[in-house]
Formats: sequence, structure tokens, C-alpha cells
Amino acid sequence: MKTQYYTASSLDGFIAGPGDSLDWLFPLGDPEETSYPTFIRDVGALAMGSATYEWMLRHVVQAEPPQPWPYPQPVWVFTSRTLPGVPGADVRFVRGDVRPVHRAMVEAAAGKNVWIVGGGDLAGQFHDAGLLDEIFVQIGSVTLGAGKPLLPRAITQPPLRLVSVRAVGTSFAELHYEVPRVVPRAPA
Repeated sequence: MKTQYYTASSLDGFIAGPGDSLDWLFPLGDPEETSYPTFIRDVGALAMGSATYEWMLRHVVQAEPPQPWPYPQPVWVFTSRTLPGVPGADVRFVRGDVRPVHRAMVEAAAGKNVWIVGGGDLAGQFHDAGLLDEIFVQIGSVTLGAGKPLLPRAITQPPLRLVSVRAVGTSFAELHYEVPRVVPRAPA
């Protein structure tokens, strides 16, 4: 069981453009060509920030035509606001320190992995708590100039350990890193 941050980023380090836009991402390639199909089979629980959740609501659940919620696994949404649920989906709204929530996620995952879906800051909170094991990032062949950063943390000592690199089509480089264990920081 591992806790993994799996995402895509622009070449200049943004996971979303201004206004949480992902318009840059989808023209670059087919997710089925990445490691995603293999990755998602081993996921037992998901964590996402409120901006990612709201994007999923707008662009999937409430899209025209509407699509079903894509995750059969339980999803923990970290938010300080009241957000609508998705009928039939196991979505749990939480706030605060990621540590006690992580314990519940690991239990629910039942031996499978925990996926930090979206939110560079949320992934950073798991890192700060010493709970992040791996980072998978598909670096796209575009620059955005501004937006939501991939991982708004200084991670220098010890540095991440590169496990693999592979080309995905002509638009992505897929990087896989292990996160060395460090003494966790106290919550702010």
C-alpha cells in the first residue's frame, strides 16, 4: 500500500491554468496511453481538494450530457466549505490535518493504494506529514505562464528519487519518483 500523487503538469510546472482551467491538457493525448489504466486498478481510496472536486462536478457530473461519477472507490474531499455531494457516490467531506483522514483512507483502501488526485497543496500536506510515498507526473509539452503549481513546496533534502521516465506519444514525458521518508513537520 502506497500513498501516491498522480497528476499531469505543464512544462512550466502548473497542474491547472488560470481559473482552474484544464483546457490545455486534453488535446495533448489519450490517458489510456499513459500508466493511468494500470495505476487506477491498484487504487482503493482517493483524496482531492475542493477545487478538483468542483471541477469534476462542473465538467463530468453536471456536463452536457452528464456523465457518471468516475470513481467507485471512496473519495475524501478536503474543504472548508459546504459542497454538494454526488448521488450514489461515496464522497466524504473533511477538513483539517491529513493524518487522521489518511488513517481512515488506508483502512478503506484495504491493502490498495491511496491516490492524491488533485491539489498540489494537498499533496504537499501529505508530504509534510510524512505520508507521501510516490509522485507520478505527466509533463505536457505546453507552458501556461500561471496557474496552480504542481507541488508548492520546497523538497530538497533528501531529494526525490527518480524511478522511471518514459515518453507518452509526442506530448508527454511520464516521470515516476519515490519520496524518501523524512521526519514529518508539525501541522500549522
